[in-house]
Amino acid sequence: MKNTLAIHYCSKANMSESAKRNILLLYDRPQEPVFVPKGDKKTVFKVPNNYLADRYKPLGVTLANRFGEDAGEQVDVKDISLPPLGDITSLGRHENFSLFIPKHRRLAGKLINIFLGVRNVDDLLAVCVYARDNVNPYMFNYCLSVALLHRQDTKDLDIPSIIHSFPDKYVDSSVFTRAREEATIVPDGSRAPIEIPRDYTASDLEEEHRVAYFREDLGINLHHWHWHLVYPFEGAREVVAKNRRGELFFYMHQQIVARYNCERLCNQLRRVERLINLREPIKEAYFPKLDSLVASRSYPARVANQRISNLNREVDQIQQDIDDMERWRDRIYAAIHQGFVQSESGQNITLTENEGIDILGNIMESSILSPNRTFYGDYHNMGHIFLAYIHDPDHRHLESFGVIGDSPTAMRDPVFYRWHAHIDDIFQEFKSTIPSYATDQLDYQGVSVTGIEIQAQGSERNRINTFWQQSDVDLSRGIDFQPRGPVFVRFTHLQHQEFTYRITVNNSGGSRMGTCRIFMAPKFDEKGNPWLFNDQRHMFFELDKFPINLRSGQNTINRSSTQSTVTIPFERTFRDWDTNRPQGGDALAQFNFCGCGWPHHMLIPKGTAEGFQCQLFVMISNYNNDHIDQSIVGTCNDAFAYCGLKDRLYPDRRSMGYPFDRTPRNGVRTLQQFLTGNMRVQDVVVQFNNRTVRPRSNN
Repeated sequence: MKNTLAIHYCSKANMSESAKRNILLLYDRPQEPVFVPKGDKKTVFKVPNNYLADRYKPLGVTLANRFGEDAGEQVDVKDISLPPLGDITSLGRHENFSLFIPKHRRLAGKLINIFLGVRNVDDLLAVCVYARDNVNPYMFNYCLSVALLHRQDTKDLDIPSIIHSFPDKYVDSSVFTRAREEATIVPDGSRAPIEIPRDYTASDLEEEHRVAYFREDLGINLHHWHWHLVYPFEGAREVVAKNRRGELFFYMHQQIVARYNCERLCNQLRRVERLINLREPIKEAYFPKLDSLVASRSYPARVANQRISNLNREVDQIQQDIDDMERWRDRIYAAIHQGFVQSESGQNITLTENEGIDILGNIMESSILSPNRTFYGDYHNMGHIFLAYIHDPDHRHLESFGVIGDSPTAMRDPVFYRWHAHIDDIFQEFKSTIPSYATDQLDYQGVSVTGIEIQAQGSERNRINTFWQQSDVDLSRGIDFQPRGPVFVRFTHLQHQEFTYRITVNNSGGSRMGTCRIFMAPKFDEKGNPWLFNDQRHMFFELDKFPINLRSGQNTINRSSTQSTVTIPFERTFRDWDTNRPQGGDALAQFNFCGCGWPHHMLIPKGTAEGFQCQLFVMISNYNNDHIDQSIVGTCNDAFAYCGLKDRLYPDRRSMGYPFDRTPRNGVRTLQQFLTGNMRVQDVVVQFNNRTVRPRSNN
C-alpha cells in the first residue's frame, strides 16, 4: 500500500513539474492560437472544446486532428470547472493594454487574482490555456507573469522577457517584414541578423535625438517593464504590499532622472526641464516608429507644441479634467507641509522622517496601498495617460495611446523624463521638510577614506572608456505565423570598459564592519561652473553598495565594476532562458527575480571625446546602523538597489539615496564642505571613443 501511495504522489509531482514547463509555452508566439504547436518540441495542447475561443469552437475536432498530426508531443489539458472571466474579456483581443489606465489595471487585478487563486499547477495550466485565447494577449502576458512570480508553487519558473513575446514594443516595424522574409527563405542556421539603425527615430536636426541611445535602449526599457512586474499596483494585497515599495518607486525613478541628466550634460544639453505647468504646450516631439502587432496599429506620434486636453474617452472609461490633476497635486503638497495625510476614514497619518517617503510613494503612484485614493487621486499614472492621449483626448480619431502610456515603452519618450522630473520635485519637497543629516549621522568615528582610484586595463588611472557595441537578440518566439528557428536582430548600444575600484581605508579602532557606498556625478553644471552642493546632490547616481570587513590599520578594497549592486549583466537582460538555469528551489526563484535590474552596459554615462569631468564619491558608513538582520538566499541578490530582494526586506536600513537624499546641514555649500572623515571624492574622466565593437552573442 505504501509503495502504491509513493508511486501516486511521485506521479502527481511529475505531472505538476510537466505542467509548470508547459505553462511557459503559453508565452510562445502570443497571437497564434493555443492549439498551434508551441516551442522547439512542437508541443500541441489537446484543448477541451469548451475552452476554445468562439471563433474556433465549431472547428474543434478538425483543428485537433490538423495540428496534432505534426506534433512532437501532446499535452492533455484538464477539463475543469473554469472560473468566470466576466468583464476581463471587455478589453478586446486586438486592443492595446496599459497599466496606467485605471480600467485596464482593474481588469488585470481580477485576472491576477484568478491565477493566484487556482489550487494547484495542473489546474493553473488549464485556466491559463482557457484564458490565453479569450483575453487580451498583452494583459494575459502581464497577469500570468505577475502570478508566476508570486505563487509559491511556480516561483522556480523563468519568466520570459517581454521582448521575446512582444518584440514590437522595442523594434522598428520594418524589421518584422524583413524577419519574416529571412525566416521563410533562408534555412535555420544560415540566417543573417537584421540590423536596427541607431538613428531610426529622428535625425540630428532634433536636439533631443542626441540622447535617443539612452531613451530607446532595449535594456533600460526592459528594466522598467520588469520592475512593474515585481511591483504591480493592483492584485492581492500580499502581492502589492512589498517592503518599502513606495520609497523604491521614488528612488528608482529619481536615479533614472539623475542618470539621464548626466547623459544630457555629456551631449551639451541642459538638465531636463520639469513638466510643472500642465496647460503649456509640450515642446518636445516624438515619433516612435513602432507598430503594435497585436493591436495592428502604430504607436501614435506627438508633434511639437501639442497641449494636454481634458480626457473624455468612453472606450477606456476615462473622464478626467486637468483641474482634477491640479487638485490632486495641490492636496499632496498641502499634506507634505502639514506633515500628515488623511486616510479614507478621516484619520491623520503622520509623514514621519523615515516612513513618510514610503507613504507618499504609494500615494503618488496610487497603488492599492494608497491611504486615500479618492482624495489624493492617481496623479503619476494619470499624468502618463494625459500625455499618452494628447493626440486624441476624446477618441474622435479612434487612436490608442502613445508610448508613454505603456510601461514597456514609456522611457523612450523625452516627455517621460520631464514628467518624472516633476514627480521627483514633489518628493524632494517632502525631503526638504525633514531634518538634515547631522555630522554624527554621516561620520563613522575612527574610519577614514584615504585614497580612491579606478583602473581599467590599458587605460590611464581614473579614466573610464566608453564606446558603441553591437549585440544580437533572438526575436523568433514573438513573431507569429512564420517558419520556426531563430531570427536575430542586431542593435547598437552604449558600452564601457570594465574597471576596478581601489579604495584605501584607515581604521583606527578594532575590527569592525562598514558599508561601502559609491556614487558618481558630473563635476560641473551645464554652464561649466562648479556646483552648489544642494544642486549637485540630485545629480549623484549610485554605482555600487556592499559590506566590508575592516581590520585595524590600513585596509585596501578592490572591487570590480561588474559586481555592482545596481546592475544586472547583459546575459541576464537578454539571456536565452534555457541557458545556465539553476535546477530548482530558491536558487531558481532568485534566477527569475533577478531579471530586474539596471542593464550593466548602461552603468556609466557616455562621456565626451575630450573627456567628461566627473566626481567619484566613496563613503564607508557604520554597518551596525545599516544592516538588516535577515538571511539572504539564492544566486542573485546582486541588483537590489532598484529592485530590492525577493521575499525579503530591503537590505539597507538607511533611507534610499543616503547620504544625498536630504538637504545639507547649515554651512554646507559645496561637496567638499559636506564631506566627513569617512568620505572622499576623486576626480575621474569618462572618455567616449566613437567606435563600434563587433556583435556579441546573447547566450
